[in-house]
Amino acid sequence: MIKYLDLKAITDSHSEGLHEAISRVVDSGWYLQGEANKQFESSYSSYIGTDYCVGCANGLDALTLILRAYMEMGRLKEGDEILVPANTYIATILSITANKLIPVLVEPNPDTYQIEEARLESVYTPKTKAVMIVHLYGRCAYTDGIGEFCRNHNLLLIEDNAQAHGCLYGDKRTGSLGNAAGHSFYPGKNLGALGDGGAVTTDDEELATMVCTLANYGSSAKYVFPYEGRNSRLDELQAAVLSIKLSTLDDDNAKRVAVARRYINEIHNPLIKVPSAEYLDRNVFHIFPVFTSDRNRLQQYLSDNGVQTMIHYPIPPHKQQCYSNWNNLHFPITERLHSEELSIPCNQILKQAEVDEIIRLLNSFS
Repeated sequence: MIKYLDLKAITDSHSEGLHEAISRVVDSGWYLQGEANKQFESSYSSYIGTDYCVGCANGLDALTLILRAYMEMGRLKEGDEILVPANTYIATILSITANKLIPVLVEPNPDTYQIEEARLESVYTPKTKAVMIVHLYGRCAYTDGIGEFCRNHNLLLIEDNAQAHGCLYGDKRTGSLGNAAGHSFYPGKNLGALGDGGAVTTDDEELATMVCTLANYGSSAKYVFPYEGRNSRLDELQAAVLSIKLSTLDDDNAKRVAVARRYINEIHNPLIKVPSAEYLDRNVFHIFPVFTSDRNRLQQYLSDNGVQTMIHYPIPPHKQQCYSNWNNLHFPITERLHSEELSIPCNQILKQAEVDEIIRLLNSFS
């Protein structure tokens, strides 16, 4: 079986460094908010290109804390509207509704799968206060047009960078393109921990301080709580693991891009839509999506022939039961993408023979 993502093999490739890093934490006797966190936050902020990085428990918390911090700072208030792609993972939307803000769903560009900048002006209202872009599948969602739109309307620009660690837009990395960014280090991410983990990156010192405060119960000093906070901390073990894996992230991403380039150049089945050659630009391929109206049969065919796949994501947010008040909304591009998307293996540990076989099978599907 060609696994969709062999996490054990990825972990084994870092085995010596991980064991040493974990042992240092265990032997230190300090397991939260210690030196491993300081080292990772410093290294990751330097890597992303921001002044500040604040570790937290997971990617959802990172986005939720950013919005909550802006509310405490007076930049946002309940009922404000946040423009957000309709075709995202539900965590993006949850971070908005958890803060009693209003998500305004925007259709994606059908070729890039990213939020369509040309649609933003048509959904803007005086209540619009921010745009949250999602670097979905690992491709940069930012455009100069989106940046200009936010500046013209004095809007916050927030990045959901859960899927695009290391992705470049020119000479800047995703996570440094807006006012603030949320990152997820779920084990399957390009930069993955051995459990949950997340971070916020920003150049805004006030925001970073507020996020740090809110993530530590709302405490400004020991046993002093000016805010109703939460407990959302990146533990020392995960921080140590991430520091080790960060050192190979660019090399790992380059290997993903090489696999993706082969897929784009060599899959020629008219029954399967593969991203265009332009899709290789500004992409670290957390996910390589193909699209077909016969997804279930294609997935079964690949499984029968020893290839594991995944679907990201079968049900769009506006059709989920938890947002039942949206269930009558219709976003045709989003709904088509969610009904046709199939993720094929694309990662740094795939062997060339495995890539050969995946391409052969996709071209043979009929």
